[in-house]
Amino acid sequence: MKTVKALVQAGVACMLVAGAAFAQDTTPAGEKPVDPYTQSPANAGAAPLSDPATFQAFHGKEGLARIASDLVDRSIADPRIKEIFATTDVPRLKRTLTEQFCYVLGGGCVYTGRDMAAVHKDMGVTNKDFNALVENLQWAMDKEGVPFAVQNKLLAKLAPMQRKVVER
Repeated sequence: MKTVKALVQAGVACMLVAGAAFAQDTTPAGEKPVDPYTQSPANAGAAPLSDPATFQAFHGKEGLARIASDLVDRSIADPRIKEIFATTDVPRLKRTLTEQFCYVLGGGCVYTGRDMAAVHKDMGVTNKDFNALVENLQWAMDKEGVPFAVQNKLLAKLAPMQRKVVER
């Protein structure tokens, strides 16, 4: 009898532990939860490049993480566009920008963010705002030591997204 009781107790304990693990929030550390959405490579807004040398010129994923972080920090501090970022989930933005840049540059990353139209809906982004963001990206790429011609490859992939981001 004690053996059966011990097995039942052990089984209940395992179910409780498994249930607790299943119920845990899967939001990455430091990020706020978001409403569910469909993840798709199409959400990145551009097809990936197939030239590994371009990805390496950005110093791989680590270099792209530094560029994304610097871009976000510059934009938050930029008086021209800081209001756009006032309520931004900064850890999520840095992570998803890194993923997006890595995916678009053919680095083999998976982009887990939302599509550009959904992300920027009702933000009121103007062409002037978009241009300021591009300037900040160029500063961040310069700081990382990415050659100008290679920077243009990323900018050429991102430029068509202006139509989905700019609202007025």
